[in-house]
Amino acid sequence: MRTGTLRSKVKFDRDWSFYQGDIAIPYAVKGGMTGGITDAGALREGEWLDIAFNDKGMSEQQLDWTSVSLPHDWCVGQQYVQDGMLGARDGSHGYLPGGTGFYRKIFELPSEAAGSKWTLRFDGVSGTSTVWVNGHLIGNHHGGYIGFSYELSDVLRYGDEGRNVVLVKVDATECEGWWYEGCGIYRHVWLENTDRLHVAEYGTYVTTPEVSREEAVVSIRTRIRNGYTEDLPVMLRTVIYDAAGEQVTEHSAEANAGWYAETELTQSFNVQRPQLWGPESPYLYKAESIVSREGTELDRYETVFGIRSLRFDPEEGFFLNEEPLLIKGTCNHQDFAGVGVALPDSLIEYKLRLLQEMGSNAYRSAHHPPTPELLDICDRIGMLVMDENRKLDSSPDGLSQLTRLLYRDRNHPSVIIWNLENEEVLEGTVTGARILKTLADTARRIDPTRPTSAAMNHGWNENGYNDAVDITGYNYGHREDRNIDIDDHKRYPDRLMIGSECASYTATRGIYEDDAVKGYCSEYGTNIPSWGCTPQQAWSDLVQHRFLTGVFMWTGFDYRGEPTPYLWPCINSHFGLMDTCGFPKDSYYYMQAAWKAEPMVHLLPHWNWPGMEGKPVEVRVFANTETVELSLNGKSLGEQPVDRNGYLSWRVIYEPGELRATGITGGSPVAEKAVATAGQPYRIALFPDRLEGKGDGCDTIPVRVAILDRRGYIVPMADNEITFEVTGAGTLLGLGNGNPSSHEPDKGTVRRAFNGWCLALVQTSAGAGSIQLRAVSAGLAAAEIVLQAVPE
Repeated sequence: MRTGTLRSKVKFDRDWSFYQGDIAIPYAVKGGMTGGITDAGALREGEWLDIAFNDKGMSEQQLDWTSVSLPHDWCVGQQYVQDGMLGARDGSHGYLPGGTGFYRKIFELPSEAAGSKWTLRFDGVSGTSTVWVNGHLIGNHHGGYIGFSYELSDVLRYGDEGRNVVLVKVDATECEGWWYEGCGIYRHVWLENTDRLHVAEYGTYVTTPEVSREEAVVSIRTRIRNGYTEDLPVMLRTVIYDAAGEQVTEHSAEANAGWYAETELTQSFNVQRPQLWGPESPYLYKAESIVSREGTELDRYETVFGIRSLRFDPEEGFFLNEEPLLIKGTCNHQDFAGVGVALPDSLIEYKLRLLQEMGSNAYRSAHHPPTPELLDICDRIGMLVMDENRKLDSSPDGLSQLTRLLYRDRNHPSVIIWNLENEEVLEGTVTGARILKTLADTARRIDPTRPTSAAMNHGWNENGYNDAVDITGYNYGHREDRNIDIDDHKRYPDRLMIGSECASYTATRGIYEDDAVKGYCSEYGTNIPSWGCTPQQAWSDLVQHRFLTGVFMWTGFDYRGEPTPYLWPCINSHFGLMDTCGFPKDSYYYMQAAWKAEPMVHLLPHWNWPGMEGKPVEVRVFANTETVELSLNGKSLGEQPVDRNGYLSWRVIYEPGELRATGITGGSPVAEKAVATAGQPYRIALFPDRLEGKGDGCDTIPVRVAILDRRGYIVPMADNEITFEVTGAGTLLGLGNGNPSSHEPDKGTVRRAFNGWCLALVQTSAGAGSIQLRAVSAGLAAAEIVLQAVPE
């Protein structure tokens, strides 16, 4: 038996080779004899070669492999194709084709690595994956949104046994959802090593059954896995640390761990004067589980958790730590400009920060489980999460995916609801109710501390369907001047309900007139779909009826696929409060005015309207001050009281110059916003999100790129083509501009501005140094900035 702490978890993202296209790989009728590109070992001579081996000439193929790092989405780099058959329905995959690809990685392990447990973990592969290791077919997995793992201890090679080869086939020819899903290994891969006596996979379960400001009870259940062939005495020592790393409390327990089995131990801790987790103070503790045998430490496992309580009330809504809290949420897919679904962790955090700056305190991962890093960040920044199962499915595979989601995510304090399905056809049916009950019972067995929900768009009151879950989700409870959710509360006053999907407000950033040819929707909201409503309507319904609990606006960001109301040339949605680059639309500022306390004011539209001189233009203002005064070229156009749940409107006779809105509270100006008539494009300006990034080969810095006139004003309709160059310790990861009808490649060096803006993503290299980003465009003054990649 080996001794000593072995647990390690290594990010396995670098040094992969990628081949786009299909390769015929025969099924091996003998163990480990697939051959060809699945292996790196030499064939042994023997009569079995004639009896049972045929690699179909794979070893002789000359394939064009390219070097890639993960996460990786090969789909986003392809050409757009006007083909209504791509995706689940016309345009649903953003008119980008899927296909098949292969990933291959070669690595070595030392001889002393033998005898322990080695696990290869995939956080997410878009499509159906097949994995071979050293010629052995290890497994197949369908479902791109939840992780899976394989133990490889038996088939790996150690020391002079030879090199190891991992080959992954990704078949992304069929879609799992009706939005852009990308293609490839688009989340992290990990190589994990433990002793054979260790804390099991997702083996701790931390709950806080009693919480107050004076004292909290923390319960920790720990599953210990014994992979040896004999029963073993085991000691579990659990230590709780605060955010500063100071020990809070500890307990030890002994047990006899049965061989090839799991043993569960339960420990209870009292924490005096706990720091409670919440959006305003996301305080995190850490539990360290130390497994030892006869005085020798064999495993050390860390679990980050928060101390907090949840309660939902049918009249008053949501309570966190016994304090009422309106849920101000958005729904989001895993998608961003320049990268598709393969987001570096820093871009995930960037998106969450933009939502938080808008005033949002909740995130719905629609319509699938989120990447693990998103939940880690939400824990850290205080963002509540509606964690979502992929679909209504009680098959063995469906239950397996749900079970893995629950075990993986149940220690995250940010997760407050398990949402089990979204807009399923079987809602309100007898069959659907049976399936939903199985999912809900599974969730309650694994984690009884959080409520279950279903995000429904019909069938709320039929065949007991919604009775299977704790909270009834209303997708678009406000429809055609009828409030279905409010009416249902009168009929079912004990029902817990939430606005699981709201608004669907279609707008294109910087556009103020519908354009069916180009596929643009006015920011005035003149092209809302039949099931949708304005953000003002969705939010005011909640403010006036606390029993609605919260809203999840559809969506925080535009996303590829599901173009609505237009199809081609549109390749992405218009629903977002921000576009695909994270540039705010006007509706973003409405939510900010409604959701944040800091004084702010925003007005629309821009003030470049040649040919409109002497004609009226509707000016709208969002604010959270007491009143707003509007002025044009220094002349007051009047002062109006603010309705934070709505907006102010003026009809202004257009003349070039400066339009200014001043927010007033207590008789004094506290916020203002001005727009001015811009001149011709003159220069490029670069606005990096930050000046430094970790030199780890992953960290990505978004750089906002603007077109300015001579006076420094944004030119609101500029579409100049810009060429980018990155030198030094970084690379240009991708580009975008938020134009829902742009067919320019996200992977390249050239991008047009859209209504004055575009975005460049600069990724650090593995190592420290300076990074130069230069942007040039014909007829404009160029721009250059220097960023720094700093040591990890």
